[in-house]
Order: sequence, then structure tokens, then C-alpha cells
Amino acid sequence: MPELLLAMALILLLSMSAGLVRVVIGPTPADRMMAAQLLGTSGIATLLLLAVALDVPALLDVALIFALLAAVSVAAFTRRRAGADRA
Repeated sequence: MPELLLAMALILLLSMSAGLVRVVIGPTPADRMMAAQLLGTSGIATLLLLAVALDVPALLDVALIFALLAAVSVAAFTRRRAGADRA
């Protein structure tokens, strides 16, 4: 079972690398933000899989903190974009 979870974590890491490419070459800021959200979501999922596979409960806390930071970053990006559209 842990081997399957580790394989799934590896697939998520490959997905994150594809998202990192989109962050660098994204044509619009919205595309870059969506790719950054992909990185955040995939990172959280990877941490959760590793927490179960390696039996390290502290990784669950780290994943929770990353989830909170991802929500705050989306709110900040949206607020910044809304302010730029008004000006």
C-alpha cells in the first residue's frame, strides 16, 4: 500500500513540474495564478499522501498550513486584480 501512495505522490510531483513551466511562461497573470493554485493543490495532496505512506503525522499539519496560505494568496490576487481593473 505505501508503494502505491508513493507512486501517486510522484505523479503529483510531475504534475507540479508541468505547472511550474506554466507559471514561468504563462501569457496572462490569470494563467500564472491558476498554475500557482495547481502547485498549491498538488503540493497539499502530495504532503497528505506522504503523511499516510511514511506515517508522519506532522505532514498533515504542514498540509493544513499550506491550504490556508493558498486561500489567502487567492484572495490577495483577486483583490489586487479588482483594484487594477478599477484604476
